[in-house]
This record gives sequence, structure tokens and C-alpha cells, in this order.
Amino acid sequence: MKAYIFPGQGAQFTGMGKDLYETSPLAKELFEKANEILGFHITDIMFEGTAEQLKETKVTQPAVFLHSVILAKTLDIKPDMVAGHSLGEFSALVANGALSFEDGLKLVSQRAMAMQKACEITPSTMAAVLNLDDKIVEDICASIDGVVVAANYNCPGQLVISGELKAVEEACEKMKEAGAKRALILPVGGAFHSPMMEPAREELAAAIEATTFNTPICPVYQNVTASAVSDPAEIKKNLIIQLTAPVKWTQSVQQMIADGATSFTEVGPGKVLVGLVNKINKEVETISA
Repeated sequence: MKAYIFPGQGAQFTGMGKDLYETSPLAKELFEKANEILGFHITDIMFEGTAEQLKETKVTQPAVFLHSVILAKTLDIKPDMVAGHSLGEFSALVANGALSFEDGLKLVSQRAMAMQKACEITPSTMAAVLNLDDKIVEDICASIDGVVVAANYNCPGQLVISGELKAVEEACEKMKEAGAKRALILPVGGAFHSPMMEPAREELAAAIEATTFNTPICPVYQNVTASAVSDPAEIKKNLIIQLTAPVKWTQSVQQMIADGATSFTEVGPGKVLVGLVNKINKEVETISA
């Protein structure tokens, strides 16, 4: 069975999508439609912009989404199952037909703006922790005074924590003392997938509730549950929770393999996810589209 996976924020690069725009009439049409929907020429920033311009949350999230979704449409993929890492879940939901291209882009844009606003309320950040057992990471987070939680279960031995700046810094020191190979603050705008995103979750909930979700052609393995979901109402509910809950990527990939996935194709910028899949299970085939 073929699984298609879609990357999240951080996979962007200057020039992303330009080849698609120049070689595929369908891609060109969709990129132009995106410029219209967003109200600014995101294509200019994607194709010619600086790394700094691409890093702006209001740009990054729609840019990664557009690259993934438009590439998927030009490849005319027929997935048996899909999953996306954080933001990538929206790309996955367009790929399996749960969301239209237009609605997916609008939601991603609203998500980016809401997250940006939430980031400005309190100084917050994320940090990568390497070579420490998940349980030890969780226990250290629980022992800290202040908000810090496990946010991304990326692969065995690679976990990202998220929360208030001071709490994350303190947790990093304790992780190193506990034997972590590294505990490194990440260059991100704020504490994604933590309680710090509650204001964004409330804002996005209204937008998601107002959007039509269709019954998809195949299940999506959602970050929140790490299980196959096909019911539109359940998909919506999990998408809303996703902003303040951890991304269970390791568990999602393991479940997809248990359910019959034999190959994983990463659709979008970068090759981060196929790298993670290889660390989770060396036996399955991985392809970068």
C-alpha cells in the first residue's frame, strides 16, 4: 500500500515551486489562484525571495502547503493513506479529497496568522532533544515550573519540546544532565504544539467549523491520534486540537506500517520526513517526489 506524507514548516527554500510553475500549466493556474486568494504575490517570495522573507510565518505555512499540494496535483497521486507533519496535515487533507485546494489554502493562511499572534503574547520557543528516552523527556518537562511539554515525537531518539522560553531553557539543561546528546533551542517563532497556542486554537476552531470537509478517498493518520481517520467531523475535531497537542509522528508512521504501508512518498519541499521514516523503520521503501 502506498502512503503519501507531507512536510511542515521548516522545509521551505528559495526557488521552491518555480520549476512546477514554469513546466506545468495546471501548476501555473493554481499558483496564480493562490496569489489571488492570499491577496499578495506569494509566488514572488517563493521563487525569488530571501530566506528571511520565506521565514515569515504568514509566508512559510502557505508556501510549504502550496508546494506540496500543487506537486501532488501535477503528479496526480492515488494514495492508499496519507499523513502530514503539523502544517503538512492540511496538505494531506487536500491530497485525499477531504478539503478543496481553495479551502485548504484559506485555512492554512488563517492558521499562520493566528499562530503568529499567539507567539507575540509571551516569549516562547521550541528545542530539539537528541538521544534521550521519550519517557525521560516527558518526566523532565513535568518537573519544570512553567509551561514546557513534549511537542513533536519525530523518531526514536529525536523529540522536540515546546513552551515558555525560561521553562524550555531550564528543561534543556536538565535533559543534558540526564544524558541527552543534544538539547538545542530551535530558531522558531514560538511554542507550537503546546498550551501557549491556545489563543490560536480558539481562532482556528471557528474557521475550521465554518469550512466544508468531504469524506476522503483514503484515511488520514492524524498527528493527534496517530490512527486512521476518515470521518469528516472527527478530522475537523483533531485538526483543532492539533495546535496545542503533540505531533505523534513516530506513532503515526508505525501505525501506517502496521496497517499495510509498504512505501512512503514525501511530497513537497525537502526530504526531512523520508529521513524520519527511515529512522523509524529501515525496511520500508521511501521516495522523495
